[in-house]
Amino acid sequence: MISINNLSFAFKKGEPLFSDLNWSLEPGKTYGLLGLNGAGKTSLFNIISGMLFPKDGECTFEGEPVRSRSPQFLSELFIVPEQFELPSMTGDKYVELHAPFYPRFDEELLNKALSELEVNSKKKISELSFGQQKKFLLSFALATNTKLLLLDEPTNGMDIPSKSHFRKLQASLDQPNRCTVISTHQVRDLGSMLDHVTILKDGKIIFNRSLDQIFEHLSFIKTESEDSGVYIYAEEILGGLHTIQSHKDEVRNDFDLELLFNGVIQQPDQINQQFNGGN
Repeated sequence: MISINNLSFAFKKGEPLFSDLNWSLEPGKTYGLLGLNGAGKTSLFNIISGMLFPKDGECTFEGEPVRSRSPQFLSELFIVPEQFELPSMTGDKYVELHAPFYPRFDEELLNKALSELEVNSKKKISELSFGQQKKFLLSFALATNTKLLLLDEPTNGMDIPSKSHFRKLQASLDQPNRCTVISTHQVRDLGSMLDHVTILKDGKIIFNRSLDQIFEHLSFIKTESEDSGVYIYAEEILGGLHTIQSHKDEVRNDFDLELLFNGVIQQPDQINQQFNGGN
C-alpha cells in the first residue's frame, strides 16, 4: 500500500532528518510509530500524506507518488494531526460539507462513534473542549473508511474513560483494507491496539517488527529479585525487575510496549540480534 524507498529529507539549511529511509505499510494492519521527541514522526506523516517532499527517494501509495496529491489519493487518506483548528460550525454541518469527499463514508459508524464517545454533533465544534473536538475528529476519521488513516497522538487531551472507549471502538471495527498508523508517546494507552511496532531514532528506523515476531523472539518477564538470570534489558519495578529476555515458552509473557521502546532506544543492537538468531 505505502512504500517508502531510499528516502532522504531535510528542512532548509538543516541537518538531514531522514537518509535512505525504507518502510512498507500493508493494508489490514495497525502500526505504532514510536520515537523520542524530534525523531521525525510528524514529518514522516507529512511526507506520507504528500505535504512535505523528500529530497531523494520516493513515497508511493498503491504505486502512485503521494506528492502528486491526486484526488483519488486524497479520498483514500485521512490524517488526524496532534494540533488542529476546527471551523466554527456544528458537527452535523462539518459532516455535510466534508463527508462527500470520501466515497465510502459510513454515517452509521459515525453515529455509533459519536454516541460511544459522548459527542454532541449539534453543537458548534469550535465551542467544544479540546478533548471533545479530538473525539469528534476521531469519530469522523473512522467513518471515512479511507484505506490510509494517520493518527498523530490520537488520545492526547482525552480523559481516561474516553481513551478506553476509543480503544474498544477501534478494536471492534473490521476494516481489512485499511492501514492505520498511530504516532504516539502514550504507549500504555494504545499498545493493545497495535499489530506492528516501528521505532525511529536519529532519522532511522531502528526497530520494525510485528507483534507476532516480538512474541516469537522475546519474553517480557517480571521477577522478584535482581538475580533474574540473563536478560537483554531491565527496569526496576516494585519488588523486583521487569526484563526483556530471549523467548521462553515456559514463562508468562508480561508484554509492555513502554519497556520494549525503552529497551530498543538504549539497546537496539542487542534486541534486534534476537530476531536474527543471535544472543
